[in-house]
Amino acid sequence: MIWQSINPATEEVLQEYPGHSDREVDQILNASVSAFQDFSRIPIKQRAEWLRAIGGLLELKKEELGQLMTAEMGKPITQSRAEIEKCKLVCDYFADNAEDFLQPRHIENGSTRKFVEYDPLGPILAIMPWNFPFWQVFRFAAPNLMAGNTALLKHAPNVGGCAQAIESLFRQAGYPPGCFHSLVLSNEATEKLIGDDRIQGVTLTGSETAGRRVAARAGEAIKKSVLELGGSDPCIILADADLDAAAETAAQSRMLNSGQSCIAAKRFIVVADVYTDFLERFARHLKTYTPDAPTQNDCRLGPMARSDLRDKLHEQCQTLLKEGARLHFGAQPVDGRGYFYEPTLFSDVSAEMLAAREEIFGPVASVFAARDSEHAIELANQTRYGLGAALWTRDLDNVPQLIHKIQAGAVFVNSLVRSEVHVPFGGVKASGYGRELAPEGIREFMNWKSVVITAGG
Repeated sequence: MIWQSINPATEEVLQEYPGHSDREVDQILNASVSAFQDFSRIPIKQRAEWLRAIGGLLELKKEELGQLMTAEMGKPITQSRAEIEKCKLVCDYFADNAEDFLQPRHIENGSTRKFVEYDPLGPILAIMPWNFPFWQVFRFAAPNLMAGNTALLKHAPNVGGCAQAIESLFRQAGYPPGCFHSLVLSNEATEKLIGDDRIQGVTLTGSETAGRRVAARAGEAIKKSVLELGGSDPCIILADADLDAAAETAAQSRMLNSGQSCIAAKRFIVVADVYTDFLERFARHLKTYTPDAPTQNDCRLGPMARSDLRDKLHEQCQTLLKEGARLHFGAQPVDGRGYFYEPTLFSDVSAEMLAAREEIFGPVASVFAARDSEHAIELANQTRYGLGAALWTRDLDNVPQLIHKIQAGAVFVNSLVRSEVHVPFGGVKASGYGRELAPEGIREFMNWKSVVITAGG
């Protein structure tokens, strides 16, 4: 089994990465278990120093790592640099706050002493995707290493260079051997690994299909799992919204990372009173995104990461056309080398069409009309997904009752949905379960040990 890294902008084969043998995997697992025995007992302040060292390396190597990311999966270079900066932020955040997050929680009740302490579990397996190849690894690794767990990474096959670079960063930062390892494995070998007794938990960021398989395997082994899966996020535009700001931000949200983001707005649900006005503004902003070489500093729309992803996106666009959606522009691959796709806008999309049923992972926006705010939220919830949602309105007094009705793991009002280190991140329904980031994220893979002490003996 060999992983192959292909530049999606040029279709050039960059590198091949041979898979780990069963013997090598066994050795890596043993090293991870052995490292955990000592690493989990190291004072948390020392673990924080290592994590801060990682942050320093990320800052020092931002350009090098950003160029690698852009070469392997096509992210525009300015967005790649920003992703590395965000990784440093999450390292600094948990280095600064983990000790407070993991303090025992004391419970006042009667004469007995009661508290909850948080103990690390051991080696945790992370199965990570290609679309944010550094950020999604670091938002897992930073809290788990601060918690005292050791980390095993199975990355996406098309970003093997990113996986290798991340492992190198942990070595350079001075982490003890065995604390962080990257594994080059097939999907079948990864599923088998989940059942290994040495693995104490598994986290996946990926598709709904992958999530079902990982959850089933983890369930068979009775192991904790955290799943951050797909999304078909609604962006709800109410009649009193700032249409200029909403349209500009909506276009940014849909085109970011070439539309390949689980938390990107994909369904734009607009109340009838402002439907035409918003649509005109939205179309104008979308047209400013021109496919270009992602290495250029002014590029805002790069290629899709793989040819099969572009093929699937094009099939989805053709289905929407057959279903009667109105095409304003796009819906075509860009001629020439690279996996580029034209920015695409559909309107008059109904709840029965594909865009309401499936996640569309690419630079394609679908606009739905709603009668009023209640109907808009009804349309927003008519999906099996529930990752994030955006709500645009000037009436902030009315926001609490509206957000309460939206079925999502996060609701952002008058801004685009994003993952932030200070707030827990995750979804509901088919978008998964569990949380990353914030205090909730660091406690996911820990034993919440309840302790009750009674005087005497």
